[in-house]
Amino acid sequence: MLQQPTLAIIEDNNDLQEELNFFLKAKGYECWTATSAEEFWRKLHLQKADIFLVDIGLPGEDGFSLISHLSKLGDFGLVIITARGGKKDYLNGLNLGADLYLVKPVNFLELNEKLQALWQRMQLNKNEASDAAKNQPLIETTKKTGWRLESANSCLVNPKEETLHLTQQEKELLELLLDQPNQILTRIYLNDALFKHQGYSDDTHRVDVIVSRLRKKARDQDFTLPLKSIFAKGLVFIVEE
Repeated sequence: MLQQPTLAIIEDNNDLQEELNFFLKAKGYECWTATSAEEFWRKLHLQKADIFLVDIGLPGEDGFSLISHLSKLGDFGLVIITARGGKKDYLNGLNLGADLYLVKPVNFLELNEKLQALWQRMQLNKNEASDAAKNQPLIETTKKTGWRLESANSCLVNPKEETLHLTQQEKELLELLLDQPNQILTRIYLNDALFKHQGYSDDTHRVDVIVSRLRKKARDQDFTLPLKSIFAKGLVFIVEE
């Protein structure tokens, strides 16, 4: 049986925090709580967590800032639980690295199902990365293009041996594109391959968020990324044959 993850609940509404804590502990999770980002950072030095449930409207440092910092610290599960249901906030949360964006009031049973699915995916990704590091450290494209993904280091390597470090979602997207270089893949196809199991099969904005984040990272590091958007068609990773 898969061991349950440890959850950190960062929520300034005491009633909701207590209800979440009680329900999730009853479901077998280990939980700890904080009512502000300041309290959270103090506790994080003393307690571990695998998945973080974060409210956006925290006093002081808000949830967006907290998630932005967390996404750079390690491979955690990041879940936003907020009253803000606008598209701008939703896309901002995903762009900062959130795995799930849930709008209050949250159905606790549905939350548990989504947490289980997220945890299973995290464990699967961890096991796949471990196996790849032991047995096949390099994942190369089917054609000898000079581009490759290194699973052990989670990075993209170009023909000049320059590297671009990737998040798990960025790596999964590039695996799909590099498997069919110079072929246009529709956003619907990519979205279904990446997120259908999460229940977001109709929301192709998640693909655009990953692409935007990936391109910004490449620009910041002066890394030439031949990932092109073809209007009304999809995405293509262009390589020289």
